[in-house]
Amino acid sequence: MLKIYTLNMKILIFGGAFNPVHKEHVNMFAAAFNAIGCGKAFVIPTAVSPHKSGQMQASPEQRLKMCSLAFGGFKNTVVSDYEIKNGGASYSYITCEHFKELYPQDELYFLMGADMFATFGSWKNPSRILACATLAVCAREGEEPVTKSLKNFNNNFSGSVNIINYTGAKVSSTAVRVKAALGYDISADVPQLVAQYAATNGVYLNKKLAEAQTFLKPKRAAHTLRVAVMAAKNCSRVNCSELTAVTAAALHDAAKNLPTDSPLLKGFTPPQDVPDPVMHQYSGAYLAENYFGIKDPDIINAIRYHTSGRAGMSPLEKLIFLCDMLEEDRNFDGIDALRAAFYRSIDDCFYLSAEHQYKYLLSTGSPVYYLTEQAYEYELNRRKN
Repeated sequence: MLKIYTLNMKILIFGGAFNPVHKEHVNMFAAAFNAIGCGKAFVIPTAVSPHKSGQMQASPEQRLKMCSLAFGGFKNTVVSDYEIKNGGASYSYITCEHFKELYPQDELYFLMGADMFATFGSWKNPSRILACATLAVCAREGEEPVTKSLKNFNNNFSGSVNIINYTGAKVSSTAVRVKAALGYDISADVPQLVAQYAATNGVYLNKKLAEAQTFLKPKRAAHTLRVAVMAAKNCSRVNCSELTAVTAAALHDAAKNLPTDSPLLKGFTPPQDVPDPVMHQYSGAYLAENYFGIKDPDIINAIRYHTSGRAGMSPLEKLIFLCDMLEEDRNFDGIDALRAAFYRSIDDCFYLSAEHQYKYLLSTGSPVYYLTEQAYEYELNRRKN
């Protein structure tokens, strides 16, 4: 690479999975570039992010192309394939040392969001990053104040931090991936050229899951999307892949608006003595296995018991049950306490949610489905023991 030096030129380095790159990545980059007064910048998609295994992935070439489309309008900005060409896990200290070797006379700034800054101490060789570059940190809506992380940083490191006076909107790459997988338009979240590229090339699209959304009424489809996003954001807590969690969530209500005699359910035999609000979990599991070809028994069971629960649920089953019950548009007495419990412990939250559901049904005089009663009693006994 040709080295052209300008004494004390400020160079911005912006690395990340960019899976996919979204509007707030671009806005954050522009704010930092201008606030610092950079003369050059490098945007560097990872080959493999060591912190983000298990995600639904666009290929490295697709992520590189989307970054080129997103940042192509910025002067003096290079979208670099340095980490992709190196392959394997991408570590920021190696990248920073590489660019410091290329530009030894210049000032490097390593850009990150407040969420990454809060975990900086857990990165591999963070001191080697600080030996090469000043951290440039932008906040995002809904994140912990940067000042708290800065205090922790100053207690543990001697490097420099430049807090950029910019707070971006809350945009989640996870939510964008889920929307794209389910066939939704993502142009509100990503630059227009990126949205067009993703749509044309089917980036993230899962045709089975997208088709399932067409079986649903709009309100039910919107609920399903929220459940899928919540499941994707929490899948690592139950040690399952993002695709597994999203598949179970995207199909959990797929038969909700289908009559049991629908041609799509040909061969389905409805179980006896099932309350009407519960029946769709059984028809949904049948649809997932026999129409969509899902063979993973854990996914099938997560669909089959997402309304009633059952004794001895797997971690994935609990996740889908809870995301269905607690997604952001749900509203009932006690939900705030259950949501708080969810982010502390999925197991504890499932017990509290099973208890809430059981006692609510008793209080209304509604019949309690036997699986719901068994789920509550199982969790109660497990808690006692």
